[in-house]
Amino acid sequence: MREFSIPGFDLNAFVRETLYEDLGVGMPGGGRDVTAESVIPSGARFNSVMDSRDSIVVAGLPIAAAFFRALDIGMEIDILADEGQHVSAGTDLMRLSGNARAMLTAERSALNTVQHLSGIATMTREYVNAMGETDAKLLDTRKTIPGLRHLEKYATRMGGAQNHRMGLWDGAMIKDNHVLVAGSVGEAVHRARNAGVKNIICEVDRIDQIEPAIKAGASHLLLDNMDPPTLREAVALIAGRVPSEASGGVTLETIGAIAASGVDYVSVGRLTQSAPAADIGLDSAPL
Repeated sequence: MREFSIPGFDLNAFVRETLYEDLGVGMPGGGRDVTAESVIPSGARFNSVMDSRDSIVVAGLPIAAAFFRALDIGMEIDILADEGQHVSAGTDLMRLSGNARAMLTAERSALNTVQHLSGIATMTREYVNAMGETDAKLLDTRKTIPGLRHLEKYATRMGGAQNHRMGLWDGAMIKDNHVLVAGSVGEAVHRARNAGVKNIICEVDRIDQIEPAIKAGASHLLLDNMDPPTLREAVALIAGRVPSEASGGVTLETIGAIAASGVDYVSVGRLTQSAPAADIGLDSAPL
């Protein structure tokens, strides 16, 4: 299996802590899978197939493999689909052969991860497709489950989106509360620029805020909750001086018209905030 890594994400630590949570490590009487230990002989072996019951965009299979291998280093695993690949319902995603106890203990953690990430990737691809033949790019947001940001933003990439800020550290995003304290959009941007911040995203919800934000040094404008006609007006005023991003209330039904307004980006929090899990299962048989 090819080496799998995500910048900033510790796969081994994630697998360990997730399994510890499920096994109850540190809890009174914890640290074991009582069902597998009491029902399955220690030497029993299984053949299993992970398959999709939905039409999905795949994400997270190498992570699932890491869960199984953490409990059975010799488990034979054949990943059958590529990350980011669209597959139809009924597609086999992974074949496994190994210790039955290990397979059953790791099963739920592995499936939860693939179901969640594939659900995000699938919804993301739907939004990308709904943008139609425009030049706009889809962005995710920081609306992620705490502790899962790197994984969820990986899944949006598999679906065809680009990542927005990874966190509070890699760019300033000036929003209405920052403006409230600073007194104006221009002053808020000016303060960030004077502090040496290079990447300054400034949210504007009125046309008259665009020029002050650009003149003060904003490097990216987020056009908040503007309808397509207003977005077209904003894009004309910006005139390519900085990238433009439409955000707020974007749905599958509206994203096509929003993308066609001429903005460079459209951001959608729903991708990581509300994506339903994909229906993926693991079917096993004893050897």
